[in-house]
Amino acid sequence: MKEQHGLVLVQFMDMREYPYEKALARFWARFIDEKFWAIWPAVKKAIVSREREREEAIEETRPHLKTLESGLKERKFVGGESLGFVELAANVIVWLFVAQEVLGLEILTEEKFPTVHEWYQRFADDAVFKECAPPRERLIAYYKALFGASTASK
Repeated sequence: MKEQHGLVLVQFMDMREYPYEKALARFWARFIDEKFWAIWPAVKKAIVSREREREEAIEETRPHLKTLESGLKERKFVGGESLGFVELAANVIVWLFVAQEVLGLEILTEEKFPTVHEWYQRFADDAVFKECAPPRERLIAYYKALFGASTASK
């Protein structure tokens, strides 16, 4: 819940006109903030664990991903049709995509989570996101440096 104070501030900047859309966006931002930041220990465990323990750790993440998958159905972005404060909360998922690629993990597979994959692609291709986020190559280099020792021994 590190990001919670930042999300509260950004909520006021996200000027949705409709109360239902606002409530839905707040729900998803909180869900992502609570559930996806909470799975990082499982992801880290998957990185340093042996095969069986790795699979168990990855399975811990699946219920939250399934919930997100169902929530994204028929929506361009988590918060609606355009980037909003929910996508700011969801940036942790972008990092997860890059981390799994670098580390050879299969957490967010396209076969199991096609809607999340489509969302990720729209998010990563968005001009605003590209302008604000570090280049993908930097993220890859970061994860290689951070987890190099853990992945080299496998």
